[in-house]
Amino acid sequence: MKSIWCDSVKDRNYEHLSGDIKTDVLIIGGGIVGVTCAYMLEKSGADCVLVEADRILSGVTQNTTAKITLQHGLIYNKIINKYGVDRAKMYFKAQQDALKFYSEMCPNIDCDYSIQDAYVYSADNLYGLEAELKAYEQIGLRGDFCRNIVLPIEIKGALRVKEQAQFNPLKFFYSLIDGFTIYEDTKAIELFDGGAVTNKGKIFAEKIIIATHFPFINKYGGYFLKMYQHRSYVISLKNAEISHGMYVDADIKGLSFRGYNGMLLLGGGSHRTGKNGGGWKELEDFAGKKYKGSKEVCRWATQDCITLDGIPYIGRYSKRLNDVFVATGFNKWGMTSSVAAAKILCDMINGKINDYAEVFSPSRSVLHKQLLINIAESAVNLLTPTVPRCSHLGCALKYNAEEHSWDCPCHGSRFTESGKLIENPAIDDKKINF
Repeated sequence: MKSIWCDSVKDRNYEHLSGDIKTDVLIIGGGIVGVTCAYMLEKSGADCVLVEADRILSGVTQNTTAKITLQHGLIYNKIINKYGVDRAKMYFKAQQDALKFYSEMCPNIDCDYSIQDAYVYSADNLYGLEAELKAYEQIGLRGDFCRNIVLPIEIKGALRVKEQAQFNPLKFFYSLIDGFTIYEDTKAIELFDGGAVTNKGKIFAEKIIIATHFPFINKYGGYFLKMYQHRSYVISLKNAEISHGMYVDADIKGLSFRGYNGMLLLGGGSHRTGKNGGGWKELEDFAGKKYKGSKEVCRWATQDCITLDGIPYIGRYSKRLNDVFVATGFNKWGMTSSVAAAKILCDMINGKINDYAEVFSPSRSVLHKQLLINIAESAVNLLTPTVPRCSHLGCALKYNAEEHSWDCPCHGSRFTESGKLIENPAIDDKKINF
């Protein structure tokens, strides 16, 4: 099932790697982070190569709802409570710089860019909104409280941040990929000192960026414990009233709304990968009740990495790997956080100090309640004696009847009914025993 963005661009076919090569910087993963890193590194004069296991921009990038906003749910109050005001300001300013990147680039690119106000609303948690608004004041973010929004739902209130934006992500990022070396159908399998082994040859590199959505190297960093994956669903509707603005529920399981090309993009039905959730049926039921007479144009689903504290991991992959870098865990807010990641990693590779790197450091504390939940989930599914098993770390897979896939509740890998890999961190689909 393809997203609304897929038919708006023509596929570009890139050759796969043939034999061994050498480069200054190897970028593994051809989504938003990988493409933006390559774009920025090339502009800085660095020689880089980008490899993608499948097709460029074909993963989570093409399944996003593409809201460009520094309003990320109720994140700022959480950061202040955990790390203090200074780090919340770092997070805010990193997102602000990313917003500026888009505002400078998008008007010169045919990507359906439009300025929109962003709203985070709550049906039952007025206190959370009030605390977040106070956090806005502490970090210098302009926002205001709204009692009502123009949506067919009852709310306690909403926070608005003006002059955010939305766009067509594929149109935009396809415009950035000219001018640097890309290899598709080239899967990185493992790292060695000074490079990486792929299924098509070795790549020798001084620096490596791993931008594979979920990091695939288990030996370092402990990302399989520090993150889980979360699925959410979207339907696009014709003949549905579209309000100006972009809307998202403060609850991770709530609904989101935005318009595009005369259609309403309705998102929700979300759940931890490998668990049960509302799925498309939840959205169908809502549309049937609230948007009578509307017609579904298409539907799709996406998957997001959720970190322990709601902040992405951007920086050195591990303290033991000085020349390997990572960007992951965007917690459903990849549009601005991906650009922030590219800026941080490019500065680090070029030996520059980045003022915001500290708040995103992958080596920060793991002492969060979510870590215990992730460990418990992994233990339960490792001990579950059923098949099939995940080729990543051996967890018992769960059948996803709505999407006809086998999903891993531990770390989020997904496979087709026949065992072909759909989502990482697994890299192999041949060891699944159906």
